[in-house]
Amino acid sequence: MKAIVQDRYGSFEALQTREIAKPEIGDGDVLVRVHAAGLNIGVAFAVKGEPLPMRLESGLLRPKYGVPGYDFAGQVEAVGSAVTSFRPGDEVYGVANGTCAEYVRASEDKLALKPVNLDYAEAAALPVSALAALHGLRDAGELQPGQKVLINGASGGVGSFAVQIAKALGAEVTGVTSTRNVEMVRSLGADHVIDYTREDFTAGEPRYDLIFDNVENRSVADCRRALTPDGTLVLNSGTGARGLKMLVRLAQPFVLSPFVRQDLRRYLSHPNRADLTFLTGLVEEGKLRPVIDTTYALGDVPAALRQIEAGHVRGRVVVTVADAGAREEDLALSA
Repeated sequence: MKAIVQDRYGSFEALQTREIAKPEIGDGDVLVRVHAAGLNIGVAFAVKGEPLPMRLESGLLRPKYGVPGYDFAGQVEAVGSAVTSFRPGDEVYGVANGTCAEYVRASEDKLALKPVNLDYAEAAALPVSALAALHGLRDAGELQPGQKVLINGASGGVGSFAVQIAKALGAEVTGVTSTRNVEMVRSLGADHVIDYTREDFTAGEPRYDLIFDNVENRSVADCRRALTPDGTLVLNSGTGARGLKMLVRLAQPFVLSPFVRQDLRRYLSHPNRADLTFLTGLVEEGKLRPVIDTTYALGDVPAALRQIEAGHVRGRVVVTVADAGAREEDLALSA
């Protein structure tokens, strides 16, 4: 099968399109023919191997998985002997390691049936980012109906889903974004939109029960000023800081929270089938839709990651995969 392969950490240009063996599946695994794969800043970090703490999961000296990517949508090719929820031919989406390839091995518990009203590219835009939004708002933020919620970074991959999920959970939602994305965020259902080039959300009068910060371009102290006295700040970002400053920024909420009335939190999002199925329900009810900025071919993954790293992506970037081999054969025949 064709795949994007990385033999070492480094620049995106080191990624190569290569023929590798199909994954072998175990009893609880599902082999999926990938039609599309979603990319986000986490994939860019994994390819470069930085910040360094992430190598504890991805491999200390060299990439553990060899093929980048986590989100995907496709069609079930084969199932392990213990798999009961899926069968060959099912259209699915979910989370796995190594999705920038024509086939991927996925655990049964990190898959769900694809929403019937989405194509493969749209479905591949959902899993990691939409789950991060759900887990940040519902679980870490303990969002309740009627609360006032502010989403900082409302037009990005996680933020665009967070606006919609917060509305679906019954919140009054304010999105913070740049001028060019104001109308897009409003179209996602935000009750109020703040253009950060014209207004500082930490300096205004409104106070929020929950701030979900996907950007972390303001200090914790600044964000606390915009919270109600017993509000919650949920932080979800790689921060952009480096070295010791990054460690301080990551630890700050845990250190401060016991000494202040407000609740300051970080969290980890763990993909699971129950929550993917919950997202499917929201999509099919018309309460959640992906925003796709750009779609790339499999061989253009380096260009896709450069775009993501440069910032200001609206929603998600997606790679189309299923017909990669056929396209390359056609190009060779026409040369």
